[in-house]
Amino acid sequence: MTDLPEGTEEVIGDRGYDSNRIRRYLVEQNITDCIPPRKNQKSKPSYNWHLYKKRHIIENMFAKLKD
Repeated sequence: MTDLPEGTEEVIGDRGYDSNRIRRYLVEQNITDCIPPRKNQKSKPSYNWHLYKKRHIIENMFAKLKD
């Protein structure tokens, strides 16, 4: 995360990036996060579900290209 390019406004990640440390870092850098909460997390922060869905579509496209 420390190698994000200058001017990054949003970060879209999967549940693996859901941690308080990452979320705090992004808030300190004034970066909006779109990271769904882990299923076992007690407090579930909100995220833009539609934006996350677009990320998933792009990820599937790259998986098909690899095949």
